[in-house]
Amino acid sequence: MCGYSLGGLPNRLAIEGEELVVHKFRAGSMGLVLPADLVPPPVPERPRQSLWRRFRALCGGTPEGPLVRAVWVPPGAQLILKNMPGDFQQRYGIEDEEGAVVVEISVDHNMYQDAVRFYNGTVLPLQSLREGIRVEVLSLAGALVVEDRRFPVPAR
Repeated sequence: MCGYSLGGLPNRLAIEGEELVVHKFRAGSMGLVLPADLVPPPVPERPRQSLWRRFRALCGGTPEGPLVRAVWVPPGAQLILKNMPGDFQQRYGIEDEEGAVVVEISVDHNMYQDAVRFYNGTVLPLQSLREGIRVEVLSLAGALVVEDRRFPVPAR
């Protein structure tokens, strides 16, 4: 889960067991980040910004600090999405905490490709998720066949 538009940002592979959060980058794309990366360090105020600093701010970074690093989760990874909004729960038939598998919904390199598939079969593009939803990375090794809502079985 690292949309094509996040390719210019610093990124890394997710680690099993870590908790991430859905974040809207300044360019408008949704992605996953470490919650601690969203807390900017205190920086002294600067009176003027160069053209380069303003350009970096528009592209997702802040002139005061480093860019927020996107975390990439590969297709087949198992997740638990937490704090799902009430309207999502009703619309998609899911719970507050719901198991999901990362899937690709497009092979076109000029389109958003990443989505999650819930236990009930609903596929939701990453770009449709809301900022602040927490994501626990259970496994990067592919989906397990377990009869439990927290561990969905992918369609093969």
